[in-house]
Amino acid sequence: MTTKIAVSLPDEQVAAARRAVKRRRASSVSAYVAEAIARREREDSLTSLLDDLDRELGEPTAGDFAWADKALAIK
Repeated sequence: MTTKIAVSLPDEQVAAARRAVKRRRASSVSAYVAEAIARREREDSLTSLLDDLDRELGEPTAGDFAWADKALAIK
């Protein structure tokens, strides 16, 4: 189910959404906005999970970050 609503957006955001549609990166302005909201929901969910882990296990230490960098061959 979908619900039609009206929202006010800054001109530049409307222009960006319309450019995405014109470049076929979105099927419509509504689809572009829906994807942006879905992305935000995923990010908020991940942030919440990481916050829960920090509370449960404590924040990562410098040693934890060093291990991750080595494991991922970052440094």
